[in-house]
Amino acid sequence: MSAVEKEFDFSDRDFDEVRRLIHKHAGIALHPGKRHMVYSRVARRLRATRLTRFDQYLSRLESDRVEWQNFVNSLTTNLTAFFRESHHFPLLAEHVQQHCRGREVVIWSAACSTGEEAWSIAMTMVDAFGTFTPPVKIVATDVDTNVLMHAEEGVYSTSRISGIPEQDVKRFFLRGKGAREGLVKVRPELMELVTFRPLNLLAEEWSVRPPVDAIFCRNVMIYFDKPTQRRVLERFVPLLRPEGLLFAGHAESFSHAADLFRARGKTVYTLTGAK
Repeated sequence: MSAVEKEFDFSDRDFDEVRRLIHKHAGIALHPGKRHMVYSRVARRLRATRLTRFDQYLSRLESDRVEWQNFVNSLTTNLTAFFRESHHFPLLAEHVQQHCRGREVVIWSAACSTGEEAWSIAMTMVDAFGTFTPPVKIVATDVDTNVLMHAEEGVYSTSRISGIPEQDVKRFFLRGKGAREGLVKVRPELMELVTFRPLNLLAEEWSVRPPVDAIFCRNVMIYFDKPTQRRVLERFVPLLRPEGLLFAGHAESFSHAADLFRARGKTVYTLTGAK
């Protein structure tokens, strides 16, 4: 270890225990090469809790639910952007226009991070229905409670929306003034469409109920091993409507679950039995 890392002893046993805990409870399969990252992030929690040994800290997790959430938050990666994987959103708009007229549309953003994905879905639905009050319910969830608070607030730096056309920025955001110069906030009309809540994809029960028209589970399965991916995909099946869509990340493939989902386009899947 480098001199920076010598603040705390960090044994192979400590590293293996971190990997075991985060895989068991959050499904994240940490590569052996992530040792430096794990040390750096979990060491912050040792400082915050005034502990001096990793084994003390890891033992504490079993009885401290608040610190357990802090532990999970420290090891989750939250890389996102507005209209990331932009080809997904026109396909979503086309889907709801073809299949969902005359009823409520339910869309689940299953790893929403700081909210950009959920707000991108909301903007797409406003345009698809031609109104700021479309019959749409968007449920946005994440295992990391810190990013959920950010997402629900709906406030971003102007650099985060640099890829959105100016006319759409004016339609969907309020620009900050004075002390909030350089910030934007999602308009209240858009916020009415999205509900944020914590959810662990490995939990025994999910708060999302069928039927769901589309599930966005993008760039999270890459952190799961194949058996964990399979278990999550199996649970998606009864949630989706027969014609429903599953949107995946650009580095994800579900060919190992071809009996459950078949590719409909670039990183877009539908139920294998669907027509």
